[in-house]
Amino acid sequence: MEKKNHKYVYIAGFGIIALLVLCTLAIGANNGSEFGGSDDQGGSVIEEVSDSFDGPWWNGIYGDYEIPGETESMLFALQAAIGAIIIGFFIGYVYRGKRDEKINLKSEKEDKVKE
Repeated sequence: MEKKNHKYVYIAGFGIIALLVLCTLAIGANNGSEFGGSDDQGGSVIEEVSDSFDGPWWNGIYGDYEIPGETESMLFALQAAIGAIIIGFFIGYVYRGKRDEKINLKSEKEDKVKE
C-alpha cells in the first residue's frame, strides 16, 4: 500500500471514530442521560441498599480534607497529559523504528550496488 493510501485510511478511521462518538453522545442526550462519576453512583447505591452505612472506612492520608475542584481538575488534566505523552512516545518509537529499518535496507541495497 502506498504512503498516500495510508493517509486516507487514517483520515477515514478518525472520521469513523468521531462519528461513533457523536452518535453515542446524541443518543445519550436524547435518553436524558447525565454524565457522572462512578463514585457518586456507587455511593448512592450503597446508601440505598444499606441503612447502616456510616461513610467511608478510611478518609485518606490527610483525613477528612477534600481537594478543591480546581485542583481535582488540574490533577485530572495532568493525568491525561501524562497518558498522552506515553502514547505519543510509543507511537514515535514505532514510527522511528520503521523509518530506521527503511533507511538501513536502502543503505544495504546501495552498498550491494556499489560492490
